Amino acid sequence: MNKIAFSPADILLPVDCGLAKWAVVACDQYTSQPEYWERVDKYVGDAPSTLRLILPESKLESDNVEEEIQKINETMTKYLEEDRLRPLNNALLYIERKLDNGKVRYGLIGKLDLEQYDYSKGSGTPVRATEGTVLERIPPRMRVRRNAPIELPHIMVLIDDPDKNIIEPLHDQKKNMSMVYKTTLMERGGQIEGWLLDDQQAQEVIDKMSVLADPDRFAKFYHAEGYPVLTFAMGDGNHSLATAKACWEELKPTLSEAERENHPARYALIELTNLHDDSLEFEAIHRVLVDVDPKKLLADFLAAYPGAHYGEGEGHQIKYTMKGESGVVTVPNPTAQLEVGTLQSFLDTYLKENGGKIDYIHGEDVTAELANQDNAIGFILPAMGKDQLFPTVIFDGALPRKTFSMGEAHDKRFYLESRKIK
Repeated sequence: MNKIAFSPADILLPVDCGLAKWAVVACDQYTSQPEYWERVDKYVGDAPSTLRLILPESKLESDNVEEEIQKINETMTKYLEEDRLRPLNNALLYIERKLDNGKVRYGLIGKLDLEQYDYSKGSGTPVRATEGTVLERIPPRMRVRRNAPIELPHIMVLIDDPDKNIIEPLHDQKKNMSMVYKTTLMERGGQIEGWLLDDQQAQEVIDKMSVLADPDRFAKFYHAEGYPVLTFAMGDGNHSLATAKACWEELKPTLSEAERENHPARYALIELTNLHDDSLEFEAIHRVLVDVDPKKLLADFLAAYPGAHYGEGEGHQIKYTMKGESGVVTVPNPTAQLEVGTLQSFLDTYLKENGGKIDYIHGEDVTAELANQDNAIGFILPAMGKDQLFPTVIFDGALPRKTFSMGEAHDKRFYLESRKIK
C-alpha cells in the first residue's frame, strides 16, 4: 500500500459527545463574517468540539494569537488524556456527505505521503497544488501546527476517475462495512455518515488507485508523453497541506533515516474525492477590495491592458460592483487563460503600489454586500470548468490562486476526524 501517495491512516474519532456540536466547518471559511464564528461559539458552548481545536483564519493576525494557539494545544492534550478520541488503526473511511442542496458527495478518508508532494511552482510530484501557493501564508499556520499533538483535516484532494471506478462503487458495499459515525452538521452543513472499510475493501481501493499512477496510462490518457505523473490534485485546503509539508521539512533534519520512514508527521490526513462526483461543482471565488479608491482602481485596470474598455465585448469580461454602481470591464486579447488570471495579476501589482486589502469571497450576493460600502469594490468572476483542471495543471502548472472553490462555504469539509502527528 506504499506504492502510491494515498494510504490508510490511524484515525481518531470522538467518543461520548454530540457530533452536531463536535464538527465545525473549515477554519478558512467566513473570514469576513465574524458573526458566523460568534454564532458557532454560542451554539457549541462548553460541549466538546473541534471549535476548541482549530483557529479560525480571521484570528490569525489577532494580538493574542499565541495565547489562542497554546489554548488549542492544551485542549488537544486534554482530549487525548481524557480518551475523548478513540483510534481506528490502519483505517480507510468511506463517507457520504449530503449537502444542503440535497446532493450527496462521496469521499475517502486516509493519509497522503508528504514526501510525494511539492507545492513549489513547476512541481512534478504525484501530489500537486492546483493554484499558486502564497508563501507568506504558511508561517502563521506553521505556528498553529508546529507543537500540536494532533491534526484535523479540512483538506480535500481530487482524483480524475471519469469512469467512477474507485470511490463510487463503495456506496453499494456499505452493508459489508461498519458505520462509525452519523450526524447532522450545523449552519446548513447538511448531513454526514462514515463507514470503515475492511482490509479487503481497502486493498481493492488502493489497487484501483494505483492504475491512475501508472505512467503509461497517464501518458496515453492525457496525451502527456514525457510529463511527470499527476495522480492527486488539490481541491480545497492547499495552504493547510502546504503547512503540513513545511512542518515536515522543518522536522526531517532532526530525525534519523529510520525515523523518517514512518514518522506520523510525514503524512497528512485528507479527504479524497473524485473530480467527476456528480455533486462536485466548481464555484468561482470572487474578490472584494477595501481601503481603496474604486474609481482609481478601475481606471488603472483599464490602463493596464491595451484596448480594455467598459461594457461587454470580445475577450475577458469581468464584472465589478461597488456602492451605487455595477458594470463590466472587457479586456481584449488576454494573455491569461482565465479571467481570474487577467484580474489577479493586475490586483497583485495594484495592491503592492497603492495599498488596500483583498478578500476572497464565495457567493455573488456576499460579494455585492461587502462591496456596498465606501472605499470598496467587488469583482465577480465566472466559474472554471472542472474538466480543465488536470490538463491545465499538467501542461501549464498551477492556476492563479483562488481560481475555484468546490461548492459554497457551508459545503466545505467539517472537522470530525483527527490523527496524531507526534
